[in-house]
Amino acid sequence: MPGTNLTRAEARTRAELLNVEAYDVELDLSSAREGGTFRSTTVVRFSATTPGASSFIDLIAPAVTEIVLNGEALPLSGFADSRIALPGLRAENELRVVADCAYTNTGEGLHRFVDPVDGETYLYTQFEVPDARRVFAVFEQPDLKAAFRFTVTAPTGWVVVSNSPTPEPVGEGDTQVWSFEPTPRMSSYITALVAGPYVGVFDEYAAGEQRVPLGVYCRPSLKEYLDADDIFAVTKQGFDYFQEKFDFDYPFAKYDQLFVPEFNAGAMENAGCVTFRDQYVFRSKVTDAAYEARAATILHELAHMWFGDLVTMEWWNDLWLNESFATFAEVVCQAEAPGSKWPHSWTTFANQMKTWAYRQDQLPSTHPIMAEINDLEDVQVNFDGITYAKGASVLKQLVAYVGQDAFFAGVRAYFKRHAWGNTRLADLLGALEEASGRDLKTWSKAWLETAGINLLRPELRINTDGDIESFAVLQEAPALPAGARGEAVLRPHRIAVGLYELVDGALVRTDRIELDVDGPRTEVPELVGRHRPAVLLLNDDDLSYAKIRLDEDSLAVVTAHLGDFEHSLPRALCWAATWDMTRDGELATRDYLSLALSGLQRETDIGVVQSVHRQVKLALELYTDPAWREQGLQRWAAACEESLRAAEPGSDHQLAWARALAGAARTDGQLALLAGLLDGSVEVAGLAVDTELRWSLLARLAATGRADEAAIEAELARDNTSSGAERAAHCRAARPTAEAKAAAWASVVESDELTNYVQEAVISGFLQADQRELLAEYTAKYFAAVKGVWESRSHEISQQIIGGLYPAYQVSQATLDATDAWLAEADPAPALRRQVVEARAGIERALKAQVADRTLGGK
Repeated sequence: MPGTNLTRAEARTRAELLNVEAYDVELDLSSAREGGTFRSTTVVRFSATTPGASSFIDLIAPAVTEIVLNGEALPLSGFADSRIALPGLRAENELRVVADCAYTNTGEGLHRFVDPVDGETYLYTQFEVPDARRVFAVFEQPDLKAAFRFTVTAPTGWVVVSNSPTPEPVGEGDTQVWSFEPTPRMSSYITALVAGPYVGVFDEYAAGEQRVPLGVYCRPSLKEYLDADDIFAVTKQGFDYFQEKFDFDYPFAKYDQLFVPEFNAGAMENAGCVTFRDQYVFRSKVTDAAYEARAATILHELAHMWFGDLVTMEWWNDLWLNESFATFAEVVCQAEAPGSKWPHSWTTFANQMKTWAYRQDQLPSTHPIMAEINDLEDVQVNFDGITYAKGASVLKQLVAYVGQDAFFAGVRAYFKRHAWGNTRLADLLGALEEASGRDLKTWSKAWLETAGINLLRPELRINTDGDIESFAVLQEAPALPAGARGEAVLRPHRIAVGLYELVDGALVRTDRIELDVDGPRTEVPELVGRHRPAVLLLNDDDLSYAKIRLDEDSLAVVTAHLGDFEHSLPRALCWAATWDMTRDGELATRDYLSLALSGLQRETDIGVVQSVHRQVKLALELYTDPAWREQGLQRWAAACEESLRAAEPGSDHQLAWARALAGAARTDGQLALLAGLLDGSVEVAGLAVDTELRWSLLARLAATGRADEAAIEAELARDNTSSGAERAAHCRAARPTAEAKAAAWASVVESDELTNYVQEAVISGFLQADQRELLAEYTAKYFAAVKGVWESRSHEISQQIIGGLYPAYQVSQATLDATDAWLAEADPAPALRRQVVEARAGIERALKAQVADRTLGGK
């Protein structure tokens, strides 16, 4: 697919030929309320190292009306396959392209949204990876940086925000013109434009003589929920921490954060103009974990202003330089910044981000952190748990290896040396080597250039007096999944071994031994002769990236006392270890359920509680022996109801258990409780049955046939918002009827009219674990449709469909066989193959876990 799928070789050739100076981009959005297309005029000035050579510029548009290169009109036929041919270049060039570009409803390019509350139109851009070309003609690769000057015509009364400070609009009548100052040199994917009748709240970051204007924006329909003071507080905390650690002032003229509708990711690090999904403007009560997650995202995007925007990777194989660093930075800032509300952020990281990384690293698509990215299709599926979470884990390990002072000294040198430029891995490692005095080439090869995960197990012998006669850490390198590239390797690890004893009912760490683990076996003589503690915990403090196992006696203590650890991080490590054992078929799902029901009663970290809720639900739906599944689900639902009633009124734990029950209820009594909470006939003291919880209750009632179309319409009338429309679409698709499933399938697969968020809602409603028989016929339909979806839909939309509609609940050999037959016959593109193979791996793992539950599990 040349044109839409730029290869690395093509990008390298173009970068060797061209140096881009500046873009002047004029966009006419005056008819945005009507939709359709908008006029885009691009003038770009660039030089060529080889006069007479040819190249191309990227553009995705319904029509091009003018192409003028160095004063000469080029034939419009030169625009084909999303490229405009540029023949006969001069040493210095000026290109003018006029095009009619299209608004989207997919979250790519220039997304257009109409708010049902006020009927107004709201626009925003999303350009990563290759979608600036949907809005203007551009050399779409990160190493062709330039200055960008945007001029925007838009309806009078709108707000227009971009990378440069917002100017005063000029003009009278129905439209006005905003003329922005040129940006610093930057990559096209971090340019941005947000336009519409957004409302803003403003503040300023001040440090000495430095003044940075701050803005927070959202739609008027969300203004009453916008807690701007909290957002500003986290932002300023990040400014203080990062500027001190990086020794480099914030590099842009202002910092705006805009909460926009139907955003595909969590946020996007557009320079000085960060966009966030507006679910971060909380319409209903949420737990503290949601505020922690929002703060982490705010800090992640702020860190990108230096790492990614100021200094940018040369090509997408070093995407991890952006994302791993920003992920590490968000956590270390929350953990260390003075006044942080979340000093235990490494607990959240261990329980959420690292489990994501471990899961991703065991898929057939596993890859090195520094991945081989041959083209844009490769990178579009590479925003994964390895690039973000494994990379951040390895950076944390690197900090432990070289020391935090040396690490940040290297980072400072890196920023100063490469400001406004593009870099490769070697540039960062070189700076870190200079600062630390360590040779990092061996470390890099082991950790950044190989795939897969290591497993650490304790091996110990205890004498009759209960003393340790020998202790060793065994390291395994499980074979990479079939189809994965590379070979499994053993790596060097810096870990700690924690010794825990039960003291007055609490598991308290009594000692800690830090050591280097290398090779298949590492003896730990410091433990020999000591009395065996209640729990021996490998990788205590979570220094390294490795799966861990507990010895038999430690596991027994943890099963009975997991919630009794004095601190949250060792609890999180044990939760993660036992969850991984369940996924790997080493611990029966029913035994994991018993452990969870015991540990959750005393778990204080609400983020851990909510993660375990999700994991238990997944395990019961996929990893349980089908003959025992209903018994397990009923046991879990009963525990959810009991815990809801026992929780402190108004607490985060009460809300978390209410949501868990809303997903688990199955008996008549439990479903009647949901219905009573919804209609107000039943109350649980302290529980606020607000908008979002109401939709969760209704979704379960709809999925079990207890709520009909009239009930869904009545709830939508109460919440006639875009979010309400999405939740209603989910509820309709969740109903347990053949007609509901057929309508949902047709709306997603056979039509392309749904917006990205409504489509996502329909897909999540369509797939219900309790409706396996009803959904069985859609396995064949999926494989008949999936290649056509890939070839006809945009990247974001096709990803939703391909990943979301895979028959994940049809856990059987027949599903594996159907998948294999399709893979053999369809000859899918590599990115499409990756998505389907990853989904297939879920079935394979579930089958293995079901066998383990049947053979290992207690009653």
